Amino acid sequence: MHISEFIEQIQNGFLQTSWLERLAVLFGIVQVLLSRKNKISNYFFGIIGICLTIFVLYNAKLYAEILLHAYYLIMSIYGLWYWKFRNQSQQQAYITRCSRQDWSVVAGIVVGGYFLLFVFLTYFTDSDVPIMDAFVSSTAWAGMWLLAKRKIENWILLNISNFVAIPLLFHKELYLFACLTVFLFIVAISGYIKWKKIMSTQF
Repeated sequence: MHISEFIEQIQNGFLQTSWLERLAVLFGIVQVLLSRKNKISNYFFGIIGICLTIFVLYNAKLYAEILLHAYYLIMSIYGLWYWKFRNQSQQQAYITRCSRQDWSVVAGIVVGGYFLLFVFLTYFTDSDVPIMDAFVSSTAWAGMWLLAKRKIENWILLNISNFVAIPLLFHKELYLFACLTVFLFIVAISGYIKWKKIMSTQF
């Protein structure tokens, strides 16, 4: 495929997307930019964007993806609460690094999530990319959990997921979401740098 044909396909993909999908992408962009700035308001935009995305996925009959975004929704609500109140002391949670226990949970989410998703996609769906799809989702689950816990390593896990998701989305001709993921990949790099600077001044 020539570059001109590839660009034309992307342009056609943009034109064929619904206003609901475009709105979902817009809220996703705002959410990640606010996350980069360590703003709790990122969750308000994230929750709205997730709900819109679920409607888009329902219309497309992508039911497994709906389950993934339902998890995102739960983690976003939890993250909103955790960022605002820490345990019962009602003190705002600071950005911290992962402990060994945190990494154990991350490993459990990635490995366990991958196994469950791979089995589900292989035996209960007509997915033709179960390996990549399961890997993208399981690493994203771990990243969202770390984001909710306000751990700086969330950007690393999310970008591992994004790195694999980009070619997967282009393969599936979901050009709008693929371009969004490229943008998220870049923002996640700057987000890690931004959070690292915030960590040096918050104590």
